[in-house]
Amino acid sequence: MNALPKFRLFAATATLGLLAACGGEAPADDTATAGAEEPAVIDERQANFEGIGDAFKLIRSELETGNPDVVAIENAATDMNERSQKIAGFFPEGTSVDDGFDTEALATIWEDKTGFESAAQDLTDASAEMITIAASGDTAAVGEQVKAVGGTCKGCHDKFRLDDD
Repeated sequence: MNALPKFRLFAATATLGLLAACGGEAPADDTATAGAEEPAVIDERQANFEGIGDAFKLIRSELETGNPDVVAIENAATDMNERSQKIAGFFPEGTSVDDGFDTEALATIWEDKTGFESAAQDLTDASAEMITIAASGDTAAVGEQVKAVGGTCKGCHDKFRLDDD
């Protein structure tokens, strides 16, 4: 076989490969289909929420030590605050439990998008206040703010998260 037919075969194969790679579009109705692969965003949002939970646990455990490290609390609150600002971006339509994915996200997130975004903002605001309080060194006030932060989590979970217990 001379070089030109080999090149044409290579070019045709490469073109077909590129076309196949670009063809992985989501269904037009953004719903899961049988055997559909879970979107990576679900893992990303779950990791983000685990990070928020870990930061919250660190703050609570510091308060239980009797001599809390306010710098560690401030750092954890900062981490929580940064993660909370990403929440709304982790919920594209079609990624709820009702869409067949392994998630606790309820369809009410999209049915009440404004309420969901407001709930996420409540966590952002409460964690920002936690940063300020921790920086002041007032551990009693940090303890009170823990209740406020926890309340924002509960409020969101009660409305937008599947209670699988």
